[in-house]
Amino acid sequence: MDIKRKITGIQHVGIPTNDMQKSIRFYKELGFEVVWQTINEQNGESVVFLQLGNLIMEIYESQQAAMKTGAIDHIALDVTDIDSIFSMVKDAGFQCLDEHVQFLPFWKHGVRFFTIIGPNKEKIEFCEKKL
Repeated sequence: MDIKRKITGIQHVGIPTNDMQKSIRFYKELGFEVVWQTINEQNGESVVFLQLGNLIMEIYESQQAAMKTGAIDHIALDVTDIDSIFSMVKDAGFQCLDEHVQFLPFWKHGVRFFTIIGPNKEKIEFCEKKL
């Protein structure tokens, strides 16, 4: 399987929140800076990306955050050629949460992504930022 050749690193860690401002203050106190803010038009909820060095946290409103240890929603991997990775993942029999590669107008030119479920029910998102 050639998937590992197309994964370039971690893209972000996704954390749902019930209180966006509290989450932003917390991560800013740790040294993170807001690098992108938007509204997810699919559900009308705020999304904020904060960065410290090469680590990006995606904080998004959900009003259903678990509020307990282990509540990170997903880990996203930065990839090249998302369409071929999607085909490889499907062919390998991984459990996909998406029927096809998705798109959101995040960042300057948008992002294409899909998500699979890991052995511990963790979500792993494969992301390709459009340049």
